[in-house]
Amino acid sequence: MTGIRIIVFALVGLFLGTIVQGAPVDTDPADVPNFYQLFNNPDAHLSLAKAPDTIDFITEHGYPAERHYVTTEDDYIISLFRIPYSHNRQNQNEKLPIVFLQHGLFASSDGWPVFGPDDGLPFQLSDAGYDVWMGNARGNRYSRNHTTRSTMNSHFWRFSWHEIGYYDIAAAIDYTLSTENGKGQTGIHYVGHSQGTTVVMVLLSARPEYNAKVKTVHLLAPVAFMNHMDDFMVNSLSPYLGFNNVYSKLFCSQEFLPYNDFFLAMMFNMCLPNSVVSGFCSDSDNTNEELGRTNTTASGMLTGVMPAGVSTDQILHYMQEHQSGHFRQFDFGTKKNLVAYGTETPPDYPTDQITGEMHLWYSDNDEMSAVEDVLRLAETLPNKVMHHMEDPLWDHMDFSSNWEVRKYINDPIIAIMDEYEGKSN
Repeated sequence: MTGIRIIVFALVGLFLGTIVQGAPVDTDPADVPNFYQLFNNPDAHLSLAKAPDTIDFITEHGYPAERHYVTTEDDYIISLFRIPYSHNRQNQNEKLPIVFLQHGLFASSDGWPVFGPDDGLPFQLSDAGYDVWMGNARGNRYSRNHTTRSTMNSHFWRFSWHEIGYYDIAAAIDYTLSTENGKGQTGIHYVGHSQGTTVVMVLLSARPEYNAKVKTVHLLAPVAFMNHMDDFMVNSLSPYLGFNNVYSKLFCSQEFLPYNDFFLAMMFNMCLPNSVVSGFCSDSDNTNEELGRTNTTASGMLTGVMPAGVSTDQILHYMQEHQSGHFRQFDFGTKKNLVAYGTETPPDYPTDQITGEMHLWYSDNDEMSAVEDVLRLAETLPNKVMHHMEDPLWDHMDFSSNWEVRKYINDPIIAIMDEYEGKSN
């Protein structure tokens, strides 16, 4: 189990273990300990280095970086980061095709440039002549604003990955196409990892008009159906959180491990390469480290900026998927489902409506995205290309942190995009 999963598992246990502190189940989500006050002790800040942000990860290698704020249809304000051109190619005056990258659960845009220009997909895309954008889901460290709600208000946290796909990704795509470089372009290329795959499938199935706005879509470790997921944390928790019961009611609609500067600085300093506890931060198990499969320095840095902030409803939604065997909308319970959907159970996402060019990248050793579930998803997609990783040890995080990610993931993805764009370089 990776360091980040240990933290997550322990904290979910804390939520469940403090059930007696919660409000009655027929009221709003439970009162929980104020983690912001608990962790945000100013006296502890003195000796800690500040955790870097996406701008830092980009500019330290000489690339230009921009931050953009986008308001969604439901009034959340999300942040997008951009590498508008390559300083190596000096192509700032050219019209460049757009690529949008979306992170996974517990992560942020930091997860893309942290691997540096040799292995980081955004840098390689920039040097290949693309206008590179990196999204941030509502609720993470970069997207904690709303036109009327504070993060201290429980209503701010009443969203799952459905809203991230339906609203955030839609707003991000529209915004990139509205920029000076985007004007006149018909669509974007999309790359998502883990939850980043879930949300784009939500968008393209629930709002099929957006299929016309994507050129190629690359799903790294796609997560939709979850029947065969064999993750220890999910298997342990979904029997409790995958149904409408006292546990899920107390767990719902709140920030999971509230983000604050102290906690992030603490994790970053723990995960620096010279830290005595840096081994705890690796995203891969000891076998992978011993075999030299993982960029342990970058993985440690990545763990040091995670978790970046999520709603507990995102976790609940995945737990529901694991138990139901469906890829469907959030289950509010029979009464609320009737109001929200007009049916007692949530509707399935019509993935057969996804007509965009979908590239599914999957492996045999991915406990979060089982082969059987990926193949079941593929059967529903009318326009897909399958990319099976031949390495029998390739796991969920290898799609971003494997030492050979450039050879097996980044270069092939760029080649597919180049072919679509008719490039000869």
